[in-house]
Amino acid sequence: MSRQTLTDARYHTIGYIDTAADGQQTARDARHHVVGYYDPRSDTTRDARHHLVGHGNLLASLIAGR
Repeated sequence: MSRQTLTDARYHTIGYIDTAADGQQTARDARHHVVGYYDPRSDTTRDARHHLVGHGNLLASLIAGR
């Protein structure tokens, strides 16, 4: 699994995106709480409660919107 750290303009960590070997991605906020999931096979993003957010990878917007 690989991890991408997202930072704001002042280089403060605002979240993380973890990518599994199969391409599934999980977004976490700065406190490591899950905020969403991305499934590359269906090309959909879902929130922490598995409700559809939209098509494409929208994980960064879920983190930045918090």
